Amino acid sequence: MQVARYTTARGGSLVYATWGKLTEAGGNAVLLPSYYTGTHERYAPLIGPGRALDPARYFIIAPNLFGNGVSTSPSHGGAFPALSIEDNVHAQHELLLHLGVASLSLAAGWSMGAMQALHWAMLYPAMVRNVVAVCGTAFCWPINTVFLRGIAPILENAGAIGEALALDLFGRAYCGWAYSPAFFREGLHRVLGFETLNALLDDWAADHQSHRAADLLAGLNAWAGTARPPEAARAALARITAHCFLLPCDTDAYFTVQDAAFEAACIPYATLLPLASPFGHCAGAPGRFATESARIEEIFAQALEDDHA
Repeated sequence: MQVARYTTARGGSLVYATWGKLTEAGGNAVLLPSYYTGTHERYAPLIGPGRALDPARYFIIAPNLFGNGVSTSPSHGGAFPALSIEDNVHAQHELLLHLGVASLSLAAGWSMGAMQALHWAMLYPAMVRNVVAVCGTAFCWPINTVFLRGIAPILENAGAIGEALALDLFGRAYCGWAYSPAFFREGLHRVLGFETLNALLDDWAADHQSHRAADLLAGLNAWAGTARPPEAARAALARITAHCFLLPCDTDAYFTVQDAAFEAACIPYATLLPLASPFGHCAGAPGRFATESARIEEIFAQALEDDHA
């Protein structure tokens, strides 16, 4: 893995990782945009010799979202502009042209990574041949908006209540949305190594202490900013020419199967392949759960095999 920094035409700093080498034709590229609270490092479990994402065959690029604390973010000081998913995709496009990438064999990702991959297919349809969107939709649908509006005030009031407490509360509030009723009913927190639900909540609270409230709010605002009326969403999705594999989890509480199905019906070449899992939104986390990860890698391989058929 090679990590580098690219300064965009607008002055933003885009940090990205790469694996493998680009062919002379520039068409063996795979794009993996980072997701909420994640960095390029989180995609490493998907990449390796003999894997669907094999660096011996593909040039893999994992750019970090603006606002995630690695690329330009509020925590770096100075004025941070409100940057949208579209802004991120345009900056990534600039980066790919700088790297010599002519087209993408695959744009893929989990959660907000999936949102970006689908936006790539909408904004640069001629450049993207395949998309795999795991536990994510192109747009923020109403249940997703309610989720985000419910937790955003915690971050917005970090100055008043203190950064540490805000991050603690945010992690605890987020935890219940991340899994499923079956996960909690069946005590699957023990599978993750937590003897009690309080221990799981404490872990989510502690994990978020590594972030900054302003960074989390910037990412959340970009996510929420993708909300569109159905007709506008339908028109945008209709522009996609890539073959899109949509993998929502059947127990995801906010990127729901129903909303993914609506988007699939709007995309000319889409295949809806729900993941059956009790792990909710977390089912798609790169490399976290063996059965779900194997299924996701199978779809990666299928998309790339079709691309080279």
